[in-house]
Amino acid sequence: MATAVPELEKHGISLHMLGVICGLTAGVWLGAAEAPTKLVNAGFSPFAISLCMVAGVFTARWTFPTLLKGTSYVFADLAEKKHLIVWALLAGALWAVANTLTVFAIRDVGLAVAFPMWNANSLIGLFWGRVLFRELEGASGKNVAKVVVGGITIVIAAVMLGFSTLHGGAMGQHAVRGIAAALGASLMWGTMYVPYRKAYLSGMNPLSFVTAFTVGELGTVFALTLALDGGIHSPAFKLFHMPGVLFWLFLGGFVWVIGDLFQQFAAKYLGIGRGIPLSNTNQLWGLAWGALVFGELATADRQHMLLVIGGSLLMILGALAISTAVASAKEHSSTNEAVLRECERYGLDYNRTILAQAGDEFSGRSERKRWWDYVIVLAATGVFVVLGVRAVVPPLVMDLRWVAALSVVLALSLVAGGWSLYRRTRFS
Repeated sequence: MATAVPELEKHGISLHMLGVICGLTAGVWLGAAEAPTKLVNAGFSPFAISLCMVAGVFTARWTFPTLLKGTSYVFADLAEKKHLIVWALLAGALWAVANTLTVFAIRDVGLAVAFPMWNANSLIGLFWGRVLFRELEGASGKNVAKVVVGGITIVIAAVMLGFSTLHGGAMGQHAVRGIAAALGASLMWGTMYVPYRKAYLSGMNPLSFVTAFTVGELGTVFALTLALDGGIHSPAFKLFHMPGVLFWLFLGGFVWVIGDLFQQFAAKYLGIGRGIPLSNTNQLWGLAWGALVFGELATADRQHMLLVIGGSLLMILGALAISTAVASAKEHSSTNEAVLRECERYGLDYNRTILAQAGDEFSGRSERKRWWDYVIVLAATGVFVVLGVRAVVPPLVMDLRWVAALSVVLALSLVAGGWSLYRRTRFS
C-alpha cells in the first residue's frame, strides 16, 4: 500500500514539521481571540457576544478561502465530496454551542479558570482519534508516550496557568454553572474534531471545509439566540447597532478564524491526537493577553508567579514532546487503511485521495479567480473598515503597549505559518 506521506523533503519541509508549525501558529492566534469576550464584564449578554463574534467569523471564513483558492476551487471540492457537507455543518453547530458556553464560563468564573477547563478538549480529541481513525496504531511505545504524556502535560500546564491568575474572590456566585459551561465546551470542541479528521482523510481542503462549516456555526448561534435570549428582542440584535463595540467582536472572530484555519491544517497533517494539543498552547498566549494587557497578574504573589513559571515550562515541554513524535511507517500504513475505508464507503478515488490528504493536489482543480471572488473579498474588507472607523476603545483597562507588542507576535507567526503552508502545499 502506498505511503500516506510522499517525499518528506519534496517541497523543502516535511509534512510533520508543517503540521507542527501550523499547530503552534494556531496557538498564538487562538490565544488572542478570546480577549474580546471579556466585554461580557461590561454587561453584554453572552448570546450577544457569541452572535457578534460568529458574525465576524462568518465574514472572515468566506474571505480567506476566496482569497487563497477562489470560489471555483472551493465549490468543486465540495461537489466532489458532498457527503462531507453535512459533517462540516455538524462541526460548525458544535463549535457554535461550545463558543456560546465559553462566554458563559468567562462571565461566571473568569477567563483564567475557564480557559484550561475547555482546553481539555485535546484529550477528548485524542480519544476519538484513536478509537475512530486508528491514530497512533503502529506507533512505537516511545511515540505513544510522547503524544499521550505530552497532551496530558499540556492540560496540566493549562490548569496551572489558569490558577496562576485566580485570586481571592475571583470566582463569581455562579461558579458551578461557569465550570459546567467550560466543561461542556470542552466536550463539544473535543467531539468537533471528528468531522475535521473525517474530512481530511477524504482529501478535502480545510479551506473548503470551513466554507460549509461557517454556515453551520452561524445558523446554530442565531437559533440559540432566538430560542434562549428573548427571540427577536434579544440584546444581541441591539448590539449590532453599536458599531463602536461591534468592531472588537468582529475582530475577535477574525482572529479566531486565522487560528482555527491553522488548527485545521495541523489536524490534517498531524492528526487530531497531535495537532490539537499543539494548538492548545494557546493557553500560554491567552495568559499573556490576560496578564500583560488586562493586568490579571498585577496583584499576584510569589505562589501565583511560581504557577506561571511552572505551567509555562510544562506546556513548552509537552509541546516539544508532541512535536518530536514523528509518525513511523507503520503508523502511516494505519492512516492509509483509514483513508481506504473512507474511499470504499463513499466511492472516492484512493490514489487521488492519498495525494490530496498529503497536500499534493496542485493540478486537479482550477484556482482562477472570478470577478465575484474580488467582490466577496472587497465586501468583507469593507465591513471591517466601516466598523473599524467607528470603533471606540472598549470599557476595559488595557495596556496598549502590550497590545502592540503581542500584535507584532501575531503578525510574525502568520508570516511563518502562511509561508510554510504555501511553500509545501499551496494551501492544500
